[in-house]
Amino acid sequence: SSAVLQALEDGLKRAVADPSVKAVTICGENGIFSAGADIRGFSSPKRHVIPLGSIVSLIERSEKPVVAAIEGVALGGGLEVTLGCHYRIAHVKARMGLPEVTVGILPGAEGTQRLPRLIGIPAALDIITTGRHIPATEALKLGLVDEVVEENTVEAAIRLANKV
Repeated sequence: SSAVLQALEDGLKRAVADPSVKAVTICGENGIFSAGADIRGFSSPKRHVIPLGSIVSLIERSEKPVVAAIEGVALGGGLEVTLGCHYRIAHVKARMGLPEVTVGILPGAEGTQRLPRLIGIPAALDIITTGRHIPATEALKLGLVDEVVEENTVEAAIRLANKV
């Protein structure tokens, strides 16, 4: 939603500007990182909405390390947010993917550029063109995430953020 995008942008800008903040962890709520955009909103009248791609770029440009704590799912725009992060930690039960293609849409927040840079073209093409959900253990093997944990993902991400 536009409120979530605005909060993400505002929070990141505050963290970057605050000299006492050394690193940033991005997480979802209620055990879900993000299922991406609600496609029903695509047909609603256009309001001023911050483009997700600009927020992902803002994350990527941060001079402070940004760690994604992925629980539940990181799909579509949710995965694209994690691709802007410098590090990604996923819970063992998490799933990631770019399912937009299954409804005839290409990922729109530069996931089609960032994913191949991170995991290579063949693996990225499979994920982008099939829309399949990747389990965390496979994501680790592909290099999509840096670590898979069975414990509290947010705490593990904070530990990593403090370490780096």
